[in-house]
Amino acid sequence: MSDPSSPTTAAERDPRLDRPWPALWSMVFGFFMILVDTTIVSVAMPKLMEGLRTDINGAIWVTSAYLLAYAVPLLITGRLGDRVGPRTMYVIGLGVFTGASLWCGFADSIEMLIIARVVQGLGAACLTPQTMTTITRLFPGQKRGPAMSVWGATAGIAILVGPLLGGVLTDLLGWEWIFFVNVPVGVVGIGLALRFVPRFPVRSHSFDWLGVVLSAIAMFLLVFGIQEGETYAWGTITDSLVIAGVATGIPVSVPGLIIAGVGCLTLFLVWQAMNRREPLIPLGLFTDRNFSVASVAIAAMGFAMTGIGLPYTLYLQLARGMSPTQAALMLIPMAVMSLAMARPVGRLVGRVDPRFLAMAGFGLTAVSMVIFWLLLHTDTTVWVLLVPATLQGFSTSLVWSPLSMNATYNLPMDRAGAGSGVYNTTRQVGSVLGSAAIAAVMQMRLVSHLGGGAAGSAEAMGPLPEPLREGFAVAMGESMLLPAIALTVGFLATLLFAPIRRHDH
Repeated sequence: MSDPSSPTTAAERDPRLDRPWPALWSMVFGFFMILVDTTIVSVAMPKLMEGLRTDINGAIWVTSAYLLAYAVPLLITGRLGDRVGPRTMYVIGLGVFTGASLWCGFADSIEMLIIARVVQGLGAACLTPQTMTTITRLFPGQKRGPAMSVWGATAGIAILVGPLLGGVLTDLLGWEWIFFVNVPVGVVGIGLALRFVPRFPVRSHSFDWLGVVLSAIAMFLLVFGIQEGETYAWGTITDSLVIAGVATGIPVSVPGLIIAGVGCLTLFLVWQAMNRREPLIPLGLFTDRNFSVASVAIAAMGFAMTGIGLPYTLYLQLARGMSPTQAALMLIPMAVMSLAMARPVGRLVGRVDPRFLAMAGFGLTAVSMVIFWLLLHTDTTVWVLLVPATLQGFSTSLVWSPLSMNATYNLPMDRAGAGSGVYNTTRQVGSVLGSAAIAAVMQMRLVSHLGGGAAGSAEAMGPLPEPLREGFAVAMGESMLLPAIALTVGFLATLLFAPIRRHDH
């Protein structure tokens, strides 16, 4: 007779374990919402800058702060899910995220909005790893492909839908509603999770708090140094360090910040190798070749996708004079193509080696970025811009679920939480570095084409004066080459995938 406390018997107590798909769709509902918030700000940025009286760099911190607070805790929230249960952590995360969304909508200064976005990011970090952990526990090897396809398609569609939804809400109701809309969605998401997501047996974990501190400091120093580098001409900040408009009174060197960030990151990795109890990153995960390759590739994808939306939507609004809704409508081909491809890709993942799908996805998405670079001028016919947008929607749909499948297929059950945490962290680390890097590149290209004074005036709200439009458009087009480079790195990484050995486990 089985021990009633054993994981098998404990799992059998919850009949919802026999209905995995309602559980998956319930978690995907909240996961979709928090992913939309990684990109929804981009199309609303001109209106947000006007309403809160800030510049482009200050507004980009609204995205970077969210991504940073999202990325750093992921390494530990996956473990917390193993310890208190994925459903419990998911509901806590969605509750924090929903409350912070209300706070964001009521923010009356850029500083207050950035703080609220940090809290939003912490909620998202609690939620995200639980989705992959649940998939790993509910769906055995061969059946996991379709489930991962749903998860991957959700990520791809959300990143494209975010700007579209943001544009419509901003024009109809105001920028605050890109956050208010999360409140009823979050309440429904919590109800669905409590009803359909099963309880899992829990596991005891110790927590590597030193690792958390080192990784948080490293990420902040790197992101701040990269994003603010152009603001301070990559030299010494002679007056005082200013973070999101708040003076700290600390004179520092921008290169020094980046070097210190690299140093803290190195210390973090050394500590992970030395920690014999339970490090944040179990280095044994990387003995699985496909997990290692998928982690590099998803970081490159996160970097690229965060860097795509902002220069394109600013080009459409400031250089071409479109409203937020009109700019959002230009993104429809991306979203429609992603939706159309979700089901076919889900079927293909179970039949075709997913590494080939990922290769094609990275390569074609990089091509779409190069086309954008060539087309972003003030005299380009508007419908022509829909060609690379459609290609991007098609190609990104080939990336998400194949990468997830390769990353998790061979992970044993006892590493599900750690594996999903590391995988999601690499994606978010890529996203936050992409957000910081695109801010720096955009500023550099604007100064190059418009000069310092004109580049500053290019941050004004509404369509630019005619003499500045072409230079602004070219600067935004050249910024698109940064995501193209990241996508090329992702493509090269996929060449290293080993074939998946099909088996149930």
